[in-house]
Amino acid sequence: MLELIHTSIEEWGIPSPKIGVASINPHAGDGGLLGTEEQMEIQPAIEAARNKNINAVGPISSDILFHQAIQGVYDVTLAMYHDQGHIPVKVYGFEKSISANLGLPFVRTSVDHGTAFDIAGLGIAQPKSMIEAITVAVALCTGKGL
Repeated sequence: MLELIHTSIEEWGIPSPKIGVASINPHAGDGGLLGTEEQMEIQPAIEAARNKNINAVGPISSDILFHQAIQGVYDVTLAMYHDQGHIPVKVYGFEKSISANLGLPFVRTSVDHGTAFDIAGLGIAQPKSMIEAITVAVALCTGKGL
């Protein structure tokens, strides 16, 4: 996954992206006290990526990682599961929150908020996220990058 992120972000115009990698356990496992996934799985994957000249940093506790990302410390972050990544993105900027799929032979972006069936037909839906998804897709397709 780190290689795919690295390659995609470079293709989108950010050379040598700095990738912040989230831990899966609270406090990044506290040296194994709260889980060993960081030591047994995540850290070896980061080291393998670094051996391929990928600038990956972590694992970092997500409450720190996403704050640092908002401050500009990282070009991109890797979350360990869906909601771990979506929560900070949506809290930071729900209206502009989008998804971009990596590894496809074409650009695919979409809104992050789902189908909104609960408000379908009520005339209250806001187009901001769809506009952002289209704007990003056009920028990526035309080579303007992120």
